[in-house]
Order: sequence, then C-alpha cells, then structure tokens
Amino acid sequence: MDGTHNTDDEQATRWNGRAGHAWVDAQAVLDQTLKPYEDLLVDAVAAEPVGRVLDVGCGTGGTTLAVARQLGPASRCVGVDISQPMIDAARARAEREGTPASFIRADAAEHPFEPAAFDAVISRFGVMFFDDAVRAFTNLRRAARDGAGLRFIAWRGPAENPFMTTAERAAAPLLPNLPARRSDGPGQFAFADSERVHRILKESGWGAIDIRPIDVECTLPEKELVGYFTRLGLVGQVLPEADEPTRAQVIETVRAAFEPFVHGTEVRFTGACWLVEARA
Repeated sequence: MDGTHNTDDEQATRWNGRAGHAWVDAQAVLDQTLKPYEDLLVDAVAAEPVGRVLDVGCGTGGTTLAVARQLGPASRCVGVDISQPMIDAARARAEREGTPASFIRADAAEHPFEPAAFDAVISRFGVMFFDDAVRAFTNLRRAARDGAGLRFIAWRGPAENPFMTTAERAAAPLLPNLPARRSDGPGQFAFADSERVHRILKESGWGAIDIRPIDVECTLPEKELVGYFTRLGLVGQVLPEADEPTRAQVIETVRAAFEPFVHGTEVRFTGACWLVEARA
C-alpha cells in the first residue's frame, strides 16, 4: 500500500527484493485488511457470464483465488505479478487449497498474453505502478476479448487517505533518506486524478469508462500495527538501514502518530478509492 516514483526495472528490483518478501510475510494481515475491496471485485465478476479472468498485480493471489472459488472449476483464473516471491506464495496457496487458478511471474505491461483470451480483467491496487500506463493498458486490451469488462480499484489522493501517509509523515524528521512521493509517476497514488485515469483508458482502447469514488471501512489487528509500518510502505523501505537508537525512536514516534486510528484491539481507517470500470 505504498509507492514512490520508479521505472519498471526499479519496480521489478524492489518487488523481487525486500518489499516482495515483506508482503508475503504480511499476507494474512493484508488479505484481512483489503478483503472489502476483494469482495467488490468478486461480486462484480460473478454478476456476469464470464469464465476467463485475468487479475493484474495479483500479489500473493488472494483476489485471484477468491474469484476462482466463486466461478468454480470450469473457470480459468490467471494472476500476473512482477514479484517472484509473491507469485511463489500465490502458487503455494492455490496448491494447498486445491483451487483452479494459475499464476504468471511477468510484467503485465509487456507480457505476450494470448489475444482476446479473457472475459474480464480485474485488479485490486495492482495497476498504479506502470511506468507507461497507456502501454500497459493497451497490452491488457489486447488480452481481453471484445466486450470484456475491466474493473479495478485504485487509491484516490493522499489527502483523502491520511492513514496511508501517517508513518512517513511522522518518521520524516528522523529518517532523512526517506523517499519522497511524486504525483507524476508510478506509485500508490498515481491514479489519484480520475481525469488522468480516464485519458489513459481511452488512449489504450477501452470504452464505456466509469470512474466512481468509494469509501471503504478497513481494519487490522492492533497487534499487527508495528509490523505493518516497519515492514511495509516507505518507512519499511529505509528503516532496516537505520541504527538501533534511530529505529527505536522511529517506532515509538510512528506508533504514537497512529493512535487516532486505534480502537482497543483494532485499527480502523477509511480507504478512499476509485472503482474503475470499462469495456473492451
């Protein structure tokens, strides 16, 4: 649930390194926190006569597997992600569950998908990290049959998502090497501007574009909060490089900054997002 400005090569390096392994380790917590968004996508896919679904930026496979369970064994559900650690975790989950889903380790912007192979393309926070979004969505359009639905969820702006920036705002005075966010490149809030999203989809060949704001109540266990902000996000990127006194001070300061979101044993926040739909 984070991101700075990176090229596709930098994204691959990051998500195949520390960041990818951190997301695998946090899989259960993240799946719990983001499940309301997963449910929106599963319900949308289930409402249409589809059997072949592509999940872009699938991570550890939670949404892909949920769709596969919903559609049944006759379906073909494929998850694609640039992170080998996450794809390995997704494949292991599918094998454990016996769920008929498959996973590809690839850059969805350039992977040679079979043309017109999918009835639906979905993503839960997985499409904001492309260096060239038009190129990526053009490639996804080629993979979709005519009339196929595109549905994805992306974050709105940082001002509407204070939970997502709490750690970096609190830690910034203590971590001078903390990466700065940019609004003009790939990252968590790359799709904050709905007009830009509309232009990207139109230029890449999608039609019937509909972009709606949604506000979703999310939770995670309070006992997982320190692990969340020390392993994930911008703070998680640089905290391992800090000395022990700095690390301890950052943890204390950032944990205190999250206090407004803590309610007993639970952390609660509102996720301000776009629900984006289009047709091939």
